[in-house]
Amino acid sequence: MHTELPPEIAPTPSLASPAHHKTIKSFVLRTGRTTSGQAKAFESLGPQFLLPYRSAPLDLETTFGRGAPTILEIGFGMGEATASIAALLPEKNFLCCEVHTPGIGALLKRIGEEGQTNIRICQHDAVEVLDHMLPPGCLDGVHVFFPDPWHKKKHNKRRLLQAPLVAKLAARLKPGGYLHCATDWQNYAEQILEVLSAEPLLKNTAADYAPKPDYRPLTKFENRGIKLGHGVWDVVFTKV
Repeated sequence: MHTELPPEIAPTPSLASPAHHKTIKSFVLRTGRTTSGQAKAFESLGPQFLLPYRSAPLDLETTFGRGAPTILEIGFGMGEATASIAALLPEKNFLCCEVHTPGIGALLKRIGEEGQTNIRICQHDAVEVLDHMLPPGCLDGVHVFFPDPWHKKKHNKRRLLQAPLVAKLAARLKPGGYLHCATDWQNYAEQILEVLSAEPLLKNTAADYAPKPDYRPLTKFENRGIKLGHGVWDVVFTKV
């Protein structure tokens, strides 16, 4: 069964102001319907786990109710990997940016079913969250898993992981913090490796591509691709 979120609980995806129309956004708005279970999760769990966007520095300790290493995730889809990693690493906080309402509803539902407490979700463009809510040196890690590859060469400039964003991410990492990217599109993997290698604040943890870290689960989509002979590339850099 599918249902629309009532207006009073339906978060509105934030669109960039006219001044930002030419900047890279961290998302593409897609259509989708929210199930009744997801709508109930928004209503019952949204007040606790949804973090409103504000153009002001975020106090992470207050946000999570504890002081703990904080990982930023940009774009979590339906939240399957996010919930798995957060359960595996309960000692860490996970601040997750996503604009797709059904995906957020799905993650909220998982949070409720699994009793997780170390996730907060901001339904807003991650680039603006970085610019206005996260001060330099506040993050212990960043996850960017399977961002839109923009397959056509003429659209490559719209890819998320380019030098300006990588510089922002590097600046917000603590020394020793890490940036972990994963993609199943080889051309994008090559670009990610090139861009991260050119950022002076970052260094590669491997000669080129890294072994898949144990904490990142294989998603259903990824398992299907592997069975079809598709590759997956992980890139893990740390801040110097």
